[in-house]
Amino acid sequence: MPTASRSSSEPLAGAAAPSYATVEPLVERLARLHAGEHWVVSCYLKLEPRDRARGKYLIKLKNRIRERLAWLEQRGLGRVTREAVGRDLERVREYLEDPSNLPPGRGIAIFACAPLGLLAAVPLPQVFRSRLAVDRTPLVRELAAVDDEFGRVLCVAYDRTGARFFDVTAFGVDELPGLAAGDTTRAGRFHGASAVARPGPGFSALGEYNFNQRIRVEKQRHYAHIAQRLFELTRTNALRGIVLAGTGADAGAVAPHLHPYVARLVLGSVRLNPKTVAPPEVYTAVLTVQRGSERAWERDHIKALREGLGTGWATNGFEPTLRAQARGQVRTLLVDAEGAQPGFRCTASGRLTVAADGCRGEGEAEPVPDLIDEAIEEALRQHAQVDVVEDGGARARVDGLAALLRFR
Repeated sequence: MPTASRSSSEPLAGAAAPSYATVEPLVERLARLHAGEHWVVSCYLKLEPRDRARGKYLIKLKNRIRERLAWLEQRGLGRVTREAVGRDLERVREYLEDPSNLPPGRGIAIFACAPLGLLAAVPLPQVFRSRLAVDRTPLVRELAAVDDEFGRVLCVAYDRTGARFFDVTAFGVDELPGLAAGDTTRAGRFHGASAVARPGPGFSALGEYNFNQRIRVEKQRHYAHIAQRLFELTRTNALRGIVLAGTGADAGAVAPHLHPYVARLVLGSVRLNPKTVAPPEVYTAVLTVQRGSERAWERDHIKALREGLGTGWATNGFEPTLRAQARGQVRTLLVDAEGAQPGFRCTASGRLTVAADGCRGEGEAEPVPDLIDEAIEEALRQHAQVDVVEDGGARARVDGLAALLRFR
């Protein structure tokens, strides 16, 4: 029986983001794991700044632990089994209670099953939403999909003398060959000629103008070279986006030089010192910029939902969305970030439903603690996009679950 153990396969949550080379074997191992009579705890936890403030993430985790234990008791599981699961849930809580175990990113995934020697923690750049599941198998689809969801982002940090390029993925940052500017005029204050050598009253002003103009031309030529390098990199890499970084007002100075195709990939700009910036700072900056772009995607999806409801290309609400998901129609699943809804899974068809009588003719109605969590897992299985809507105004448009459809 394959198992994953702390000693052999756990990327440490307190360390820097692991590379995909270290995460991929863990995903494969967990996917092959069969717990048999045991239960596996899977926890995905959001660690946004607001979640970290005053330990809010721990409060939410403790509430979910109580809910899952109550759910297991409702299912009629024996005391010994409930106590074993309770100990695993306690191990997860203790792990997350230690601040040194929290990663710098916006999420973490933890899997635990003491009888199998399993306690695996993986720092993540983001998670869809905080989820806590107790099941016969670990829920690894989100972990497996995070690299595709995050994509590849190029970050270029530059000033007038050089540029550094970084390839950023969900699990790390690789620095690419940099670019040095050509001959550059030394920046500083212009000093005119001496009074003896000065041929006329306008000489000093003209000399200062030429000096500043030369610096301006050199900068623009350098920015054009950076833009050309970005164009070349986009031709050899499938990219999710580009982040421009610099000091002061120059952070976005390369933007006017970009090819229109490359310009469409720009997610935003951020202030970084290219001479001193380290990969962890680049990783954090890219996460911040991506966060802003996610809000724009939310607005686009809500607009598409509003239009799709009138044409039959969208659904809103639990029952119509879950029925569409059971038929494989869902292209993008929209989730209320704060929503929660217990429900049932029909044992014969596997379909999710709010009420037990919704399973007529489709087998027994098996209780599930949260339909939203189950719908996210099913969407990942069907390779659908998941968008957890967090903006208050946008959330008001989503009745728990909504979907944009692949077909009607």
